[in-house]
Amino acid sequence: MTLGLLATPAPASAAHDRSVQVTVMATSDIHGNAVNWDYFKNAEYDDNAHNDVGLAKVSTLVNKIRAERGADHTLLFDSGDTIQGTPLAYYYAKVEPITKTHETHPIAKAMNAIGYDAVTLGNHEFNYGLPLLAEWVNQMKAPVLGANAVSARTGLPAYQPFIIKTMKVKGEKPIKVGVLGLTNPGSAVWDKGNVEGKLKFLDLVATAKKWVPVIRGLGADVVLVTAHAGDNGMSSYGSDLPIENASALVAEQVPGIDAVLFGHAHNEVPQKFVTNKVTGQQVLLTEPGRWGQRLSVVDFTLAKKRGKWTVTGKSSTTVNTNTVAEDPKIVKLVGSQHDKTVGYVNQVVAQSKEQLSAAESPYKDTPILDYIQAVQTDLVSKAIAGTPDASLPVLSIAAPFSRTAVFPAGPVSVRDMAGLYVYDNTLLGVKLTGAQVKDFLEYSARYFNQVAPGAPVDVRALTNANGTPDYNYDQLSGVTYDVDISKPAGQRIVNLAYKGTPVAADQQFVVAINNYRQSGGGGFPHVATAPVVYNAQVEIRQALIEYATANGTIDPATFADPNWKLVREGVPVF
Repeated sequence: MTLGLLATPAPASAAHDRSVQVTVMATSDIHGNAVNWDYFKNAEYDDNAHNDVGLAKVSTLVNKIRAERGADHTLLFDSGDTIQGTPLAYYYAKVEPITKTHETHPIAKAMNAIGYDAVTLGNHEFNYGLPLLAEWVNQMKAPVLGANAVSARTGLPAYQPFIIKTMKVKGEKPIKVGVLGLTNPGSAVWDKGNVEGKLKFLDLVATAKKWVPVIRGLGADVVLVTAHAGDNGMSSYGSDLPIENASALVAEQVPGIDAVLFGHAHNEVPQKFVTNKVTGQQVLLTEPGRWGQRLSVVDFTLAKKRGKWTVTGKSSTTVNTNTVAEDPKIVKLVGSQHDKTVGYVNQVVAQSKEQLSAAESPYKDTPILDYIQAVQTDLVSKAIAGTPDASLPVLSIAAPFSRTAVFPAGPVSVRDMAGLYVYDNTLLGVKLTGAQVKDFLEYSARYFNQVAPGAPVDVRALTNANGTPDYNYDQLSGVTYDVDISKPAGQRIVNLAYKGTPVAADQQFVVAINNYRQSGGGGFPHVATAPVVYNAQVEIRQALIEYATANGTIDPATFADPNWKLVREGVPVF
């Protein structure tokens, strides 16, 4: 694609030079949000800050900026995690998968209509398997980039590494903008079942060092990196894989990059500068939050110096999509797919005897999480019947994914289930010893801040110690135990017992666990190397729905089991 630019006359003192402005817009972590809708609340999206979501909102902002700056002065990119995260995305991956219908995915429809210039792969692109990803890539008009995702067999890039966009400048040499796409190495852990033996994910810095000189060598005047990686230089997994959040490291260590458009962390970073350690040049970084709530807008000034275009200035900001209306063209384009999804999530699957809330799940054993535990335990127990492991006790783990989830008294719908179990995880069964179970629980209990006996307990300050998210606080069913929050992390699990008898170090258990945790997500001990006794690729959310449908009634009297509690020196906190 070639764009036309008008050169701006330079001041008379530098009449031999010309300068032009190029505007680059960027989204990231769209996560299946096409329109401004909350499928879990069955209402227009809103939060405490009154953010809006969706590509229909993004489209209006993009159109506005193109109109102001001139469409031939602008480019639009995305830094990944586009096709997973809402019931809309789930519906076209699992209920009516595009691999079977070959219907255009709603996110592909919207992005094609908006006119993206390139989209980079995020780790969640791999959630539904490589065939669905291939179908989506094929439906996209924009190139889908991922230079560091390579074939496990050949070592060659499995996706397009980069693009170069050419912009015509009236009466001048054209400007070339090169864009390198980098995805997240964590996919090797988080989607091991989908990518193992097929793809390898290389280090972001090493990959950029390889490709940036190639892009410069092909005449790029501006070089951008779109990276699905945060900027803190840390990883949520161990050191076996390349660094997860390497965006700032790429800016620091790889010469020749003008800006890094990044994502993955879901933060809003309007503008940040990092000094390249090799050249001393300032590299601009920006991240546009998540879900289409923000659009990053980057302005580059280029001047013609000795016959070559050089970046002489750069700045960026983020624009809030709640300042504009949705683009009716995008709303109409995905309307039938949106309506179909709304119909699906509002299907009633069972009647609940009483209201069950997840509000207190992070610090109390609640019936609504026990429902997840009961379903997982039932599935794994039935699966190992008749196997050598049939006599082993079956335990189960679940985490409080959502504090706002509720099963209302009366009709419970698919969206109520999806609101409780917000991730597309599958179920496995692994074998652990009693000692390993205790280690696992100690690691999980790091989630709580230490509170001395007798000190006042503020539930708002009790959880998420050291930034640990709710989804990394696993609760275990099938055994009884206390968590002593007056003790330091690592010394908190007391009274761990099975059927009233203290758990022995060498005692064997089968533990029902989700694929994210089993593959190493969150860095919990033992589970990634534990023997797998069950893995039928059953989706946990779908299992919850089917269990409710089969029973017709959700009655906590049949599954609620308060088997753990917080204590201080033996005294219950609540």
